[in-house]
Amino acid sequence: MDPQQLVYFISALLSLGAALLMALVLFDRLAPMAAARAGIALERLRSGLRLRQASVPGFSMPYLEGGKGDTLVLVHGFAGDKDNFTRVARFLTPHYRVICPDLPGFGEAGRDPQAGYGMAEQAERLRALLDQIAPGKVHLGGNSMGGFIAAQFAAAYPERVASLWLLDAAGTQASHSSALLQQYEASGAMPLLVREEQEYAALLDACTHERPFLPHSVQTALGRRAAADFALHTAIMRQLADSPLLQPQPQYAAIPALVVWGEQDRILHPSGAAAFAALFPRSRTVMMPGVGHLPMVEQPGQAARDYLAFRRSLP
Repeated sequence: MDPQQLVYFISALLSLGAALLMALVLFDRLAPMAAARAGIALERLRSGLRLRQASVPGFSMPYLEGGKGDTLVLVHGFAGDKDNFTRVARFLTPHYRVICPDLPGFGEAGRDPQAGYGMAEQAERLRALLDQIAPGKVHLGGNSMGGFIAAQFAAAYPERVASLWLLDAAGTQASHSSALLQQYEASGAMPLLVREEQEYAALLDACTHERPFLPHSVQTALGRRAAADFALHTAIMRQLADSPLLQPQPQYAAIPALVVWGEQDRILHPSGAAAFAALFPRSRTVMMPGVGHLPMVEQPGQAARDYLAFRRSLP
């Protein structure tokens, strides 16, 4: 190929690349729901995760599953879903069997406005799911409300829990001492409660210190779902706020725990890390600078490295 032909070939490739990029941008903007489904499916594929279906009494509970080895179950927080862990799972599925369920009331799980969604009730639904798909002992992790549920589960079923991974977890007085939650108690205003699709951007800003990349289509799809769930999630938030806080338990003494907290978390106060360390005598704590409420989303690689190091330290 002579130089002129090479220049022509490179120019044609660049033009094709630009056309493909423009087509993707148009697809993302003009068909957001289809583009969101495609983008989420691609993220799952890259992380070695597949969508599975299950149900517990009264609810469907779909979940993502991938990898082999010891079972690691990851529970999302309020206003989240199973895909909150998709990016961090990319680093974990080479080592473990990873399971990420949707909790009832969230994601693609079933919804019942008449049901109770307190932490003890959600922990029981998690037990019912694990009885089907992961009986026996599991390593259990959770973010925010999911961390509250994970700790509640460990108190009720310590024989089922090999270790805990608590990421900016709710459930202690210190965790709940943030200015944002104090504002919620005073006024009922909360960025995690989305009235309209356009408010989803405020939720992302409240949850992250530096917002990670999220395609317009995915943000649109999540915003529409959050707005549709506004009434139900308002009720669930009140049940979460009214759930009894975690208390010291003798069974916690035997459970190793990794407590992780974003230093810039505005949803749950970073002093919650010390409170959880006090609850779990066999814990180690990792504070993540420049990270907000979602370490596994904001810094998935670092969060995974810290977790892998923790697991290697276990007997």
